[in-house]
Amino acid sequence: MKTTKYLLLGAALLAAALPTLSAKVVVGQPAPDFTVTDIDGRSHQLSNLKGKTVVLEWVNPECPFVVRHYGTGNMPSLQKAATADGVVWLTINSAAKGEQGDYEPAKIKAWLSKNGAASTAYVRDQDGKVGKLFQAKTTPHMFVINPEGVLIYDGAIDSSPRGASDAENYVKAALTAAKQGKLPAKTTSEPYGCGVKYDS
Repeated sequence: MKTTKYLLLGAALLAAALPTLSAKVVVGQPAPDFTVTDIDGRSHQLSNLKGKTVVLEWVNPECPFVVRHYGTGNMPSLQKAATADGVVWLTINSAAKGEQGDYEPAKIKAWLSKNGAASTAYVRDQDGKVGKLFQAKTTPHMFVINPEGVLIYDGAIDSSPRGASDAENYVKAALTAAKQGKLPAKTTSEPYGCGVKYDS
């Protein structure tokens, strides 16, 4: 009787852990669903975006790597080309409240305008739920999800942390592949940048 009780308890604990285990992001598998509210109060649910390519970009306005990608126009030009092509681009800041780069909406909008940003929406993920769901490590850290809802790219924006002029843009390649219904030649890379400022 006692053995049965322990077996049932073990099964219950395993079942409780399964959602966490299955939520791990894996390239080639469906991206985990999430719902966020952007700084304009609009709701975005990933599962409602089926049929569209989605880019998730982790950001920290004070990170030198982010400053460079925006200052050179690299990130804004990629955003403009992608959104003009129907891509949904969510810029996500998972910095905890009061951490570096956690700006109030008015300051965020001023920063976006100053840098010519053209993403679909900017999201403050202060509790880090979406960042931790996708295991976002750095700013920037990029994810590309195809119209079928499958994650096809996870990693750095490009091949050069130092900003070489001949850097290979992995996100651009992934967007081209998504449009062609294919996987990109490079599906993962090590993201570079500043560590995401989570609450713990």
